Amino acid sequence: MTINKREKTLESFNKLLDIMDELREKCPWDKKQTNDTLRTLTVEETYELADAIIRKDNALIKKELGDLLLHIVFYSKIGSETESFDIKDVIDSINEKLIYRHPHIFGDVTVKDAKEVEENWEQLKLKEKNGNKSVLEGVPDSLPALIKANRIQDKARGVGFDWEVREQVWDKVEEELNELKHEIISGNQEKMEEEFGDLFFSLINAARLYGINPENALEKTNRKFINRFNYLEEKTIKQGKDLKKMSLEEMETIWNEAKKNL
Repeated sequence: MTINKREKTLESFNKLLDIMDELREKCPWDKKQTNDTLRTLTVEETYELADAIIRKDNALIKKELGDLLLHIVFYSKIGSETESFDIKDVIDSINEKLIYRHPHIFGDVTVKDAKEVEENWEQLKLKEKNGNKSVLEGVPDSLPALIKANRIQDKARGVGFDWEVREQVWDKVEEELNELKHEIISGNQEKMEEEFGDLFFSLINAARLYGINPENALEKTNRKFINRFNYLEEKTIKQGKDLKKMSLEEMETIWNEAKKNL
């Protein structure tokens, strides 16, 4: 980034801080907000950013990043009012963390690949003052289950708890599938749910080992199903038919047509 571009960026950031100060002082809605009232909105904004990323819509990504940046500035403003922290403290904190956790860039540590960087990252987190006492302690309880499973497995891998070769995971998937089938035959609903969970966990592990983000993979399938089902509905309406009264065979014919066209 050139000096002129950096100066303009800082000017824009200063303007945002000024706007936030004025809103907090004069706007009735902004004045009454707290960390608790903003929290759910922040979660919503994060999902909107994730959606924009999946859509590969750069204009929307820019907009949603701006919304998230506003939330960061808002939380920092609230923190400054109680003299707990301000935006400078937030920035200083991440600067210090990035420098500390990248000793291969800012220190004399040597790494050979991204995998070693991740392993060092997890080890350094455990050594940090007031850091997590357990490898898995840093995984937020409120994460959606699928994302949480992926993070748990990533963190365990960071300290070397992983398969020796990734192909071994398929034996585990097959084992969990067989255990699920057994419980389905037995009819024990609680055990069935438990084994479904174990099967999901092993499949998420397989995705990780093969470089697939399970959340992204599932969302792509969700969208694919929605597009094809919408096609099915639209085609049915054009034919003057009622979807509820159609046979499965009739629906399957249109569904296969959707698979070819979408």
